[in-house]
Amino acid sequence: MLNRRTTLSLLSAALAIPGKAFAASPKEIMWEDLIPPGVPYSEIIGEGELDEVNDFWNPIYDENGTKLNTALDGAYIRMPGFIIPLDISADGVRDFMLVPYVGACIHTPPPPANQLVIVRTDKPWPGDELWEPVWVTGVMRTQLQSTDLGQTGYAITADEMEIYEW
Repeated sequence: MLNRRTTLSLLSAALAIPGKAFAASPKEIMWEDLIPPGVPYSEIIGEGELDEVNDFWNPIYDENGTKLNTALDGAYIRMPGFIIPLDISADGVRDFMLVPYVGACIHTPPPPANQLVIVRTDKPWPGDELWEPVWVTGVMRTQLQSTDLGQTGYAITADEMEIYEW
């Protein structure tokens, strides 16, 4: 039988162990999971316009393009994607946009907000691995934000990243 002092000591020791030791496994999600249930992907992009002068397609997103899957708010997730750096230093990239395909937001019009994720990590991702697909693990938040590259619907505070292996 444990006495009060032993019980308090064990409880104190348990609280001193980092939270990660008790963290659940991340829920693996894919890009279609960012679209709320019941909203078909085909309904997040409208007709669009062609800018003939600049040879540029400008999609018109309807209100479904900004609808977010609120069930993911606060979820501990793992998802794949490609990095579009928002800032880069000699150490690497700490702030970036995670996008569903190579070149999104750079060579083509940006995807809708519910297909773009802002990521912040304390451990910089190496600058020489920017074109590699990655897995990002961390806590996801649903929040619409405007950036120079497009409107985003999600944000992740990443605690782990790794190369995506096919």
